[in-house]
Amino acid sequence: MAFAEKFLFTLPPVEIGGRRLKRYHVTSDRAGIEPEVEKAAYALLPELLPPAEGTPADGAPAAGFVVLHRGGDTGAYLNAYSWVWDNVLHFGGGAAGQPVLGCPDTDPAHFVRVDRSWIGCVWELAPLEHERSAWIRHVLAPDAPDLAGYLGDALPSGTTEVSG
Repeated sequence: MAFAEKFLFTLPPVEIGGRRLKRYHVTSDRAGIEPEVEKAAYALLPELLPPAEGTPADGAPAAGFVVLHRGGDTGAYLNAYSWVWDNVLHFGGGAAGQPVLGCPDTDPAHFVRVDRSWIGCVWELAPLEHERSAWIRHVLAPDAPDLAGYLGDALPSGTTEVSG
């Protein structure tokens, strides 16, 4: 099977667990991710986030981004990336429909937390480069962090192809 890029959908930010999160959906379906899969994924999301207050050395706004990926089979994957300790990216992952990852069945709307050291597949990693640059541009480089600027600076919908 030859590699093919997938569709990337950028959705409005949400606030969950005291964190403002940008949202990206990845799928090979032009129609997007099924509503029941999205709803189930976001129900698990609070368990994947670190506490919003951070650590004493952490002056960063409570923010991050989420990548929800609907695989080509029964799998669905939820990657939660949270900015902590000013310039560090925390990862929490979940999956559904993949018994090999500890999922109880092949239902793509039955999410469980996945405690592996994997941070994402080639399609899920597409937003990372943009998010790193956006965090520097809006939070680390200015004299004062601009959370609204960061949240408004998202990778545009299109495909998972990254130029470079």
